[in-house]
Amino acid sequence: MFSWFRLLASLKLTLVGMVLLGGGAALSYNNPVDVSVWVLVLPLSLLAVNLTAAIITNPRINRQIGLLVFHVCLLATVLLAGVGRMTHLDAHLEITNGQGFTPDLLLDVRKGPWHTGSLKKVAFVQGDFTVDYSAGLKRNLTHSMVYLPENGRMREQDVGDDRPLVLERYRFYTTHNKGFSPVLTWVPDQGATVTGRINMPSYPLFDYKQSNQWTPPGSRQEIKFWLQLNTGLSVGDAWVLDARNSSGVLVVTIDGLRVELEKGESVRLPDGQLRYDDLTSWMGYRVFYDPTLQWLFWVTIAGVLGLMHFFWKKLNLVPWMDEATSASVLPAEKLAGAPEKQGSKGQAV
Repeated sequence: MFSWFRLLASLKLTLVGMVLLGGGAALSYNNPVDVSVWVLVLPLSLLAVNLTAAIITNPRINRQIGLLVFHVCLLATVLLAGVGRMTHLDAHLEITNGQGFTPDLLLDVRKGPWHTGSLKKVAFVQGDFTVDYSAGLKRNLTHSMVYLPENGRMREQDVGDDRPLVLERYRFYTTHNKGFSPVLTWVPDQGATVTGRINMPSYPLFDYKQSNQWTPPGSRQEIKFWLQLNTGLSVGDAWVLDARNSSGVLVVTIDGLRVELEKGESVRLPDGQLRYDDLTSWMGYRVFYDPTLQWLFWVTIAGVLGLMHFFWKKLNLVPWMDEATSASVLPAEKLAGAPEKQGSKGQAV
């Protein structure tokens, strides 16, 4: 049995595990949908077995408390990384001003097979946001206001790229992806009235491509929309993107008909009436979940402390001054071999 542990502790097996882990990291870079989480979990499992065997069989590790603590923490880090990949969730979200969060809004969802988070318990309502730009449209701070239900009231919180909203261990970060949404009401000739929003492409990234299309319920004809925005955009100067200070004309095109609508105006179309009610905004978030993050932090701290203990003890075993250094501080007459001075009675003084 012990011989098997020695084989599993081989540095050659460590090298194989590191190569496989590097390949898995390259394949899973940017978390593509078509790459399985096992390309990382399997190499991490192999390295965990290899490290466990090394801790058991190597006396230079298991007989020195500092080095033992460091390697145990390293093993815990490998295991937590694997568990994190099995339980993680990574997704994107586009939510409009005044809209409440629901899990159905998530886009590009990537999650591990063991993910069992409480996403249904997450509740907040999106509010207004502002984005600061310096000259040259360089994006700076984003201030996105969200409202959280708390004791029967709504608590306001400012969220940004570096200030996530953390709910049920899910972390919501703002992204560069944000834009405008015309609020439309469709009154069909037959059927119920429908009111909804059409999200336009990200702004100001797609400043000149603010277009989208929609087929109303009860109609077979697709309506094309183009939004002509007035936001005070200035490429050469500092600028703040704020939907409350923005306006837009909605251009509606269907079957050769082209109509420009201001807010509150409507147009008669073949199957019903379309009204442009308002202009609001939407914010894009990155949603991230990994329950092992806090554990990884504390395990890393413990590992560093163990390594510090090992090196402190090792340095204390080495004399601070060797013999050559000690000799250099002796009196000059000792170094020259001068005889001791004698007193009047032949006693040394």
